[in-house]
Amino acid sequence: MKSLISSLIILISIFTIEAQTSKKIQQIKDFQQKLNTEFADPEKSPLTAQDLKKFEGLTFFEIDTNYVINVEFVRTPSESPFAMPTTTDRTPIYVKYGEAYFKINGKPYKLNIYQSQELITNPEYLDYLFIPFTDKSNGHGSYPGGRYIDFKIPTSNHISLDFNKAYNPYCAYSGSYSCPIPPAENNLSVAIPVGVKYVKK
Repeated sequence: MKSLISSLIILISIFTIEAQTSKKIQQIKDFQQKLNTEFADPEKSPLTAQDLKKFEGLTFFEIDTNYVINVEFVRTPSESPFAMPTTTDRTPIYVKYGEAYFKINGKPYKLNIYQSQELITNPEYLDYLFIPFTDKSNGHGSYPGGRYIDFKIPTSNHISLDFNKAYNPYCAYSGSYSCPIPPAENNLSVAIPVGVKYVKK
């Protein structure tokens, strides 16, 4: 009897994990589809008119739910505003909103999370947060200048950070944009082989 109960518990656990994994994969696919839709829209796309004519979809790394990571979120409420360098002379003002602590392959890492002081004046982006980062995949499949992840202000000190949703700055597609340069403290000493790839023209 005990072995039957144990077997049922194991089966339930397996089904639960599979259901959770399927949900994560679907969320990533939804993100990819939304991004492709935006890039195909002349009103929203960062692509040049010439590139837009040939656009058939972005190239992504293979989805890997191991990079949907549980993160400890630490709020840093006493930070001072600062000008974040960009690829142009523009210097947008950001505030470090918090820190994300997590592990990849058993090793600890940290990323700083930022809030745009310009965007918080727009009700649509009032809860918008931003992680610009670099990693060892830059120049080896991903954009050499790093990538971004967006998410909303968390309601808990434990959040899910999905690197499969890492995307390229618009500067990867056109030199007419001014893009924040990931701060040095957000340089990860590990490759993150998921998210949007960078394909040279």
